[in-house]
Amino acid sequence: MSTTINASLRAQRVIQDLRELATLTSDEHGAQRVAFGPVWRQARDWYRAKIESLGLATERDSAGNVWVTLAGVKEESVLVGSHLDSVPNGGWLDGCLGVVVGLEALRHYVESGQKPPSTLRVVDWADEEGARFGRSLFGSSASGGSLQRSDVEHLQDRQGVRLVDALKENGLDLDGVLQAHDYLKKIPAKAYLELHIEQGPVLESMNKSTGVVLGTFGVERHKIFFSGQAAHSGSTPIPMRRDAFLAAAQTALEIREIGKRHSKPGANVVCTVGVVKVEPCIVTAVPGECEISLDQRALDADILAQMYAEAQQASHKAAQDNNVTVRWEKLWTIEPRPFDPTLLRLCEESVREVTGDAPRLPSGPLHDAAEMVPWMPTVMMFAYSANGLSHCKEEDTPGEHLEKTIRAFLTLVDKTVQHLGA
Repeated sequence: MSTTINASLRAQRVIQDLRELATLTSDEHGAQRVAFGPVWRQARDWYRAKIESLGLATERDSAGNVWVTLAGVKEESVLVGSHLDSVPNGGWLDGCLGVVVGLEALRHYVESGQKPPSTLRVVDWADEEGARFGRSLFGSSASGGSLQRSDVEHLQDRQGVRLVDALKENGLDLDGVLQAHDYLKKIPAKAYLELHIEQGPVLESMNKSTGVVLGTFGVERHKIFFSGQAAHSGSTPIPMRRDAFLAAAQTALEIREIGKRHSKPGANVVCTVGVVKVEPCIVTAVPGECEISLDQRALDADILAQMYAEAQQASHKAAQDNNVTVRWEKLWTIEPRPFDPTLLRLCEESVREVTGDAPRLPSGPLHDAAEMVPWMPTVMMFAYSANGLSHCKEEDTPGEHLEKTIRAFLTLVDKTVQHLGA
């Protein structure tokens, strides 16, 4: 492809755009592009203006996802996707990096004056974060067909605003949201590519700029309720207590051991107890009730199932040991979503060409890419995250690492467009 701008300058244009967006949509606490709110709409207006300056047009599907299409020689399409929305007080890279690098991919082909061998489409998914209403991957799950109306029709934010009303404020209708799946099915999509910051410390610990993502973890997420008997802390002998908290604590400690047992070099898993609620929660009472949360994640479905079974066994043993009862309530599950071998190979080639090495790692956090795996070959690329931080104003990727990752991802886009167009 003939072009007047080299790879480093292309990467610098992406970084310049990201800085511009951050200035527009952040305050002293960080990014404020919360989905369906005014700053998010401002970010999308900024993005739309960038697209229109290339002579291209945006199109919005019924779930609020924004699409841009650059027709190629062949209709078979490469999709580049991510999200402009952020959590409150978020960072300058999370989500928007993948959209802005897609903008640069479009810009490069437009400036070259040459039609790409295959069609290139960029999508800004609506409400990936779920920060306001608690339902992550809203737009991509509607597009992928996994979203159910019953999952979201009751949702409200902390101010009591209903999701259905927030959608109306943005010109969307909940009854029509699921039609986004029909929109996707009409696209001859043959590849989905997504660039994201790692949001963790692994690449930094290796001092590597860029990682090839093997897939997204499967998740088992549950509440576990222990019921015993509240009693006076001064008059109830320890052997006679029915302490619900001790049963929960024993379970939590064993859950940590489950994670350790199933973690192997190159195949780590994670297990987390993030919520603990105790009743009656006073200093002079033995806890009669305790609720904890469990979040287990693994890339291997069999290992995830074994971890879940072991956690159940641990909870029942802890309940028996402490003379309490235990009850489980499922919150959410998703199976592991491994990425496509051919795209993994192209991704690894692209990273090696730019950085000299291509470490492979799974994605613990979920991303929109997970919703595309059932429908088309998919792969992701990760950028180094400084101190492993994300979802905060301190989120950052050092300039040298960020530039290399952008160059590697743009190389992947070009390779994939060429591959499909061959």
